[in-house]
Formats: sequence, C-alpha cells, structure tokens
Amino acid sequence: MSIRIKGDRSIKTPTGLSTRPTPSKVRAAVFNILQGQIKNANWLDICAGSGAMGAEALARGANQVIGIELSAIACRIINENWQKFAKPDQKFQVIKGNAIKILPKLAPKFFDLVYFDPPYQSNLYEPVLKALPPLLTDEAIVIAECDRLRPLPDVMGALVCCDRRQYGQTALIFYQLPH
Repeated sequence: MSIRIKGDRSIKTPTGLSTRPTPSKVRAAVFNILQGQIKNANWLDICAGSGAMGAEALARGANQVIGIELSAIACRIINENWQKFAKPDQKFQVIKGNAIKILPKLAPKFFDLVYFDPPYQSNLYEPVLKALPPLLTDEAIVIAECDRLRPLPDVMGALVCCDRRQYGQTALIFYQLPH
C-alpha cells in the first residue's frame, strides 16, 4: 500500500495486517487542527507503524521527530520514509522497542506534540498516557487514536481531555496537562 504525504509524495508501508496506517482523512484532520503548532515542534510518534504521521510532521516543518515502534521491519521502513522528508536542519530518530519501557528513558526531551496510535485492542493506552507528563512541554498536546466504540476516559493520570473528534470508526482524544 502507498500513502501520500503533503506535497503528494508517497511513503512505503509494512505489508500484512500488523500495521494499520492512520486513514488519510484522519491524518488530514489532525494536521489541519495542529497546523499552526507543527513548525519547529518536537514531535513524538508512539506506535509509529509506517511513520506516516512523523513523515507528515517533518514535511510540515517539525524540528525533531522521534518514533517508537515494536516491529523491526516497520522501524526500517520508517527510517527510509523519514529520510525522504527530513531537511538537513531537522532531526529524527526511530527507536525499536516497547513504548512503556522506552518512554522513561526519553526523560530529558520535551515534546510539544505527541501522536499515539497503538493497536486498538491493546492494553497500552493507560500505561503510555500516564507515563507521558514528564516528557511534555507545558502547552503540549497529546493525541490518542482509538476505536470510537472504545472511547478513552476524560482524565488519564495527569492528562485531561481538551477535545474529542470522530472520523468513521476512528476516534481522536486530545489531552493536555492542566493549567
């Protein structure tokens, strides 16, 4: 399957059913909502899959994109995809492994935008969302993608829901730290 990113460039996707790319209408909606906040932002892509969200963030001027992905094959594809989009002044890194174990090791970094798209039936939502606050800037936005029939709670640890959107079977829950 081929996914188109801003500027009509395509990226590779892993074959098989282990990776479920974010639908293009959801991706477009996310980047329309965040359009004024992406340039120079530090973006964290958890359960990065094909890397489409991170590639889009790079194409739109993110300063740095870090992706976490469990699949070694997906990590290689993400790296290839992000190399196509990164400009010389942009940084990116793909980390292979379990997000719950990797997040505490990222502590010195501060992310402005986080996109979290785990397998919908996984038990990753609560531990990952509760682990994020030490990694976030004060104004950070965390977007969790989930099945609309299994919505996430309004409060997840220190994160508080500030918006909810629905696109077909996909729901997006926007979290922030309380001010």
